[in-house]
Amino acid sequence: MKLLLLFGASFLMLLTSFGQVRLPRLIRDSMVLQRDTKLKIWGWAAPKEKVEVIFQGKSFATKTNSDGEWIVMLPPMPAGGPYAMSINASNHLEIKNILMGDVWLCSGQSNMEHQVALHEEYYRNELLNVDYPMIRQFLVPKVTELQNPRYDLQDGSWVAADNKSVLNFSAVAYFFAKSLFDKSKVPIGIINASWGGTPIEAWIAESGLKEFPSFQATLEKNKDTAFVNGTNRAASLFNDSKPKPLDMGMNTAIPWYSNAYKPERWHNITVPGYWEDQGQKNLHGIVWYRKELEIPATMVGKSAKIALGRIVDADGVYLNGRQIGITYYQYPQRRYQIPSNLLHAGKNTLVVRVTNFSGKGGFVPDKPYYIATSEDTLRLNGDWQFKVGCVFTAQKSGINSISIQNQPTALYNSMIAPLTNYGIKGAVWYQGESNVGNNQYDKLLSELIENWREVFQQKNLPFLFVQLPNFSDVQFSPYESAWAALRNCQFKTLSVPNTAMAVTIDLGEWNDIHPNRKKDVGDRLALAARKLVYGENGLIASGPLFQSNEIKEDKINISFSNIGSGLTINGSGELSEFAIAGSDKVFVWAKAKIESDKVIVWSDEVAKPKYVRYAWSDNPDNPNLYNKEGLPASPFTTEK
Repeated sequence: MKLLLLFGASFLMLLTSFGQVRLPRLIRDSMVLQRDTKLKIWGWAAPKEKVEVIFQGKSFATKTNSDGEWIVMLPPMPAGGPYAMSINASNHLEIKNILMGDVWLCSGQSNMEHQVALHEEYYRNELLNVDYPMIRQFLVPKVTELQNPRYDLQDGSWVAADNKSVLNFSAVAYFFAKSLFDKSKVPIGIINASWGGTPIEAWIAESGLKEFPSFQATLEKNKDTAFVNGTNRAASLFNDSKPKPLDMGMNTAIPWYSNAYKPERWHNITVPGYWEDQGQKNLHGIVWYRKELEIPATMVGKSAKIALGRIVDADGVYLNGRQIGITYYQYPQRRYQIPSNLLHAGKNTLVVRVTNFSGKGGFVPDKPYYIATSEDTLRLNGDWQFKVGCVFTAQKSGINSISIQNQPTALYNSMIAPLTNYGIKGAVWYQGESNVGNNQYDKLLSELIENWREVFQQKNLPFLFVQLPNFSDVQFSPYESAWAALRNCQFKTLSVPNTAMAVTIDLGEWNDIHPNRKKDVGDRLALAARKLVYGENGLIASGPLFQSNEIKEDKINISFSNIGSGLTINGSGELSEFAIAGSDKVFVWAKAKIESDKVIVWSDEVAKPKYVRYAWSDNPDNPNLYNKEGLPASPFTTEK
């Protein structure tokens, strides 16, 4: 009898729980709702249950369908707030601190994901007194889904920008929002759905990939959970069966980072720099670096930090025998706090354990390397010592695991689909690094735009995107650049109506795929939004964009849109980064000059020119064509 009563009570609790109205994660305290448009408020409750939404003194009633789903439509409302919203069914929910404003979906890979915290030192002055209660971010949790679109998110909340919380905002999205808010004073909501290292196809719904047969084949395989799980299990077993390299620096009686360790047979090396460039060829493995420091008494007993630029690939940092930092991959800037009791006057020992898997290993040049307190700075550049802990031998290729976040639709299903009922002003996209080398990128980006417009039910949804910045080594002769080709795909996507592109060919860093100048990117995106979305007449929101070319004997005349007050050279000297070719497409550097609203390009080496390229390089040395409003020209080619 007791068992029966317990079962009955549990069943009643289940029914009661099912009957209570539930809201999606996006609809909660501190949310920003899109102004001036009809809005959906939706959720779940018991089948055929009455649901009432009360907002700004008006009541909106509905009844759930047979699956327990409900939705009400709110009329367009102007910017304002804060407001409260009540939802009544078998239970009562109250949502507080709601703003009406503009909501932007900000998505892409790591350069969109990168938090303000990763650039805190660079933007120290801009982050002194952050107090923007009307700029709010909703951070979409990183989740994957290969099977079907999800209806809701697992977690997430709306957070206003202040000195502490802003550190977790997307840097690009925050500066974009701040620029818009400073101009209009309209509340700005950021929905940050981004994931580093992911390709564009992961963000597109299955319906948007119908024209790509290779993705269709992958989608069909990935729907078989047994195939995916089996492949990943087999890959894990294969990797576990590989012999593990033994790091002598760790597997010894006294570890090499210990204060008790006495170094023997260490060799000199310069930091920063790669060991490949200092005589250690074809070395992948674990290399230990060591430096003895003389710390002045003025730095002792104070809060201190250490900057170690960037390290390829992973590092563990030890000061006076104590670990103070660890990073597992190459891209983050190394910034570690030093406990106030760790430094002492006189001799101190700094040891860095560097793990490198491919490419050149070591400390990235042209980055900051120092220990600092509020008053003193000790530079770490110069002579260090190194010793190899172990060498990774080449392994036979085996079974590759399936990186689910990189699979077609995997992030659309889990991180975009649950958002599609929510009203948004537009989308901001910063992605492409993971698709460099894909000559279909313009088709994929166009498809993503149209796909998102379809699922958000906004056929003219404004779409802003960032053209990839300069990156990697400078090449001093014309060559075929995969980064330039992808930038050109991005440029061609401007043919899609109601789109705009922020050119960033001057904002990159040769040695960092995640450049610091996120504010400039955000500001240029905001310029594009003010022109495209907010209709600011007369605003020059872009640098010169290639429009057409005309061959005149031995010269080619290039015409541009977005010339603003006129074309100009940024800095001194002549126009640079122009290359020219005949029908053989063998490009050579060209001379170029501005005449009125055109650029005239020629070379004595090409008597019958046919094609021109500008800034066609991974990292062009000096792309100096701008308009007088100070915005750079987009890289381009006249080839079809």
